[in-house]
Amino acid sequence: MNTFQDYDLFKKKFYEHSNIDLNLYKEKQMKRRITSLIERYGHKSYISFLSRIKTDPELYDIFINYLTINVSEFYRNPNQWILFEKDVLNGVFKHNNKADIRIWSSACSTGDEPYTAVMILNKYIPLHKIKVLATDIDIGAINKAKAGLYTSRSLKDLPEEYFKKHFTLIGDDTYEISAEVKNCVEFKQLNLLEDPYPQKLDIIICRNVLIYFTEDAKDRIIKKFSQSLNPNGIIFIGSTEQIMNYNQFNIRPIDTFFYQKTDSV
Repeated sequence: MNTFQDYDLFKKKFYEHSNIDLNLYKEKQMKRRITSLIERYGHKSYISFLSRIKTDPELYDIFINYLTINVSEFYRNPNQWILFEKDVLNGVFKHNNKADIRIWSSACSTGDEPYTAVMILNKYIPLHKIKVLATDIDIGAINKAKAGLYTSRSLKDLPEEYFKKHFTLIGDDTYEISAEVKNCVEFKQLNLLEDPYPQKLDIIICRNVLIYFTEDAKDRIIKKFSQSLNPNGIIFIGSTEQIMNYNQFNIRPIDTFFYQKTDSV
């Protein structure tokens, strides 16, 4: 069996096992990452590696973490978060009671982004009234998010006002986010390509995720995002991303990295 056939069979069998469809990820990039990991663990074929992860839960979790490319930081790309606070939030506040705003961090990784959103919202809303839904396909990343422990590298761009108010040093270069902030976020596992989406949302944060999907998969996700938003709701994407065909999804750009749902047609 040649490598190409082996990889196709691997994708098919992995989907049957995990419900994760690797065909919806950009193949060249994903295949390179998977091959690198397989070789690191001494396997000569994709199928032999699949047999291993089916019986080794720890390696399976490592593989899922590797697939999902968990790179996240608090207040990542600061200018985007400044726009989020000064322009986007103010627009959302005009259409909603502040305490009723529904936010979904749709690929939350280790929690840096939903916690960032909570800290910004806390400038306008008491913490006990803030609720953010945060989801990711990687249960390992979700468990790290729930623990709320971070190094200075993750916090390097976070404004000092947030750092002083919400973090405590508990060890060598380990900072814990406050329980009050953690209590604002509900974490769940969710596969963007397979699972139902939450509904009646005001803001969806999905940053630096769409770039890993095929155009077809990306369109499916954006369509479902739009269907999940309330009128005038916002999609917040990453610095390397753009939605070119926004008209077909009933959304429009309102600033760089931000799209707003238009009136239903």
